[in-house]
Amino acid sequence: MFKEQAKAVSASSPAEELIAVLDVVDRLPGAEELRLDSYTLLGVGPGARIVDVGCGAGRAVAEMADRGARATGVDVDPQMVEIAGKRWPEAGFRVAGAYELPFDDGALDGYRAEKMYHELEDPTRALEEARRILRPGGRAVLIGQDWDTFVIDSDDAELTRTIVHARADRTKGPRTARRYRNLLLDGGFQDVAVEVRTAVFTGEVMLPMLAGFAEAACAAGAISREAAGSWAAEQQVRAGADRLFIALPLFVASATRA
Repeated sequence: MFKEQAKAVSASSPAEELIAVLDVVDRLPGAEELRLDSYTLLGVGPGARIVDVGCGAGRAVAEMADRGARATGVDVDPQMVEIAGKRWPEAGFRVAGAYELPFDDGALDGYRAEKMYHELEDPTRALEEARRILRPGGRAVLIGQDWDTFVIDSDDAELTRTIVHARADRTKGPRTARRYRNLLLDGGFQDVAVEVRTAVFTGEVMLPMLAGFAEAACAAGAISREAAGSWAAEQQVRAGADRLFIALPLFVASATRA
């Protein structure tokens, strides 16, 4: 399924290609449950004023709006916002970055950011902005993966560790998710709670991601082209034999604005 979608968008823009990937991820087992749980943590309900930062294709914004919330999605990519608006014309979307949100002080009841903070150079600054736009008692929920803790079964454990860490080092904030609790506490939030959900993948849907990991490690000079090809080929064989295994911990942090 993933490969067919990837072919379909091969001539599309980067934003459209990313959305095709996000659509696949949104339909994976556990993804919908995670989104619904985040709405509960936020207190999403009729009239609640919520922002989804880094909203991407806007699915979460539309789902929160369906629950009666006054939800707004913001994304730094204008094309992403345009696509989200076309998909969900009754929801609200705006172009904005995490450091400068288009809301007055204390204007919102909830702040949500999923799989976005690892793209930030300064998550502390983003949380300062979150605190500014939240009313006292407002809720914040952060969801994201730690890029150093992908668990991938392979015949070559040492090579796999090298690939995972090399890919992580090409991300602006590969270990930001493990810092969620301390970032929220240092940012003046209270009632901070963190839980970990582990997503397990065993099918070929994740093969493009694994190939990307190997390519990134090769581009960084961490492994040879031959090693990258060999490792990716092993994962392809594993998928074909129903022996591929990936476990990915997702950190869900929630807190209250003091």
